[in-house]
Amino acid sequence: MQAKTTLQKIKEVLTRGVEKIIEKESLLKKLKSGKKLRVKLGIDPTAPDLHLGNAVVLWKLKEFQDLGHTIILIIGDFTARIGDPSGRFSLRKMLSEKEIKENMKAYELQIGKILNLKKTKIIYNSRHLSNLRFSEMYRLLHFFSVNQILERDIFRKRRELKKPIWLNEFFYPIFQAYDSVIVKADIEVGGSDQLFNMLIGRQLQPHFGQPPQDIITVRILVGTDGKQKMSKSFNNYIGINESAKEQFGKLMSIKDEAISEYFELCTRLPMTEIKRDISLLKTDKINPRDLKAKLAREIVFLYHGKEAALMAEEEFNRIFKEKKLPSEMTEVKIKERFLNILDLLTKTRLVNSKSEAKRLISQKAVRIDGVLKEDWREMIEIEKGTTVKIGKRKFAKINPH
Repeated sequence: MQAKTTLQKIKEVLTRGVEKIIEKESLLKKLKSGKKLRVKLGIDPTAPDLHLGNAVVLWKLKEFQDLGHTIILIIGDFTARIGDPSGRFSLRKMLSEKEIKENMKAYELQIGKILNLKKTKIIYNSRHLSNLRFSEMYRLLHFFSVNQILERDIFRKRRELKKPIWLNEFFYPIFQAYDSVIVKADIEVGGSDQLFNMLIGRQLQPHFGQPPQDIITVRILVGTDGKQKMSKSFNNYIGINESAKEQFGKLMSIKDEAISEYFELCTRLPMTEIKRDISLLKTDKINPRDLKAKLAREIVFLYHGKEAALMAEEEFNRIFKEKKLPSEMTEVKIKERFLNILDLLTKTRLVNSKSEAKRLISQKAVRIDGVLKEDWREMIEIEKGTTVKIGKRKFAKINPH
């Protein structure tokens, strides 16, 4: 019975959320052998927050960890200085060492919500990359051609658009490949946009007397807009560190077409249960809103616990079903008795600028004391308990002083 359970887990590791496997037969043989494998993931700390899209690959690592394999997390504090060119039409901004260190601290806390950090080897690649001698660097470069690097999709697109390709960007996949050599990776896991980088690692290892790593790419999670991949750049993300209420509200806003994908990539529910629910959805035997509520509960539970998930759902229903104000709102004290609406909105800090406030008013997204506001020139009288609502989920209570 135990052997059957292990085989079922192996099958799930190789199928759930997986885009591509290289080489599948080799990987399956390794997993069935019972050998403890070294499974690598590289993450560059380019921003302080991780989102559900980043978490997809972390949950795949968790599946390997639960099977008893060694997880090796490469924190790219050196490669972050270059920036991965994947999907980029321009050079990434170079981060300072201070920014990278601050981001690294935040990463470990967030990753710890998914992986057992006590059983995870965390390696900072500055330890081996910053000490590379020129002779060693020359040896690495000797194994690759300019033609090969230029074949990368993003570089081909830049050449077609006559956009620059910076020399330091050529080094990025080679450094990532060298990470695999250093940790003697048996498997590398990453998003499907990382396939080129991981193949370079597979190519490099035999030159150092190592068998080439097998590769698993996971599917890219679509953002809350239902169009582009989840990214902070597109403002369509759901952060791992966001509050339970914010996570729940954003998950209830995803497109119906994305429900199945979110269940598979972002929850730990069995695939049999997910397929059953999606079948009910397709035959109109379950309401999309009810299924999204289940999805939101499951995801919030993973990052905040059961009680927080239930409270977040209760608060969501209070606002959107019962049309009541939130039980708790940010309180803002304002000295002025009268304020232009743009000044008022910026003082609440619900918007970042007057131009953003003006845009939201034009989009009919601003209500004060429940009244829709359409004139950005309007003067607002400040009274105790005045409420400001922007969009569906941003609220503030104003108190004069």
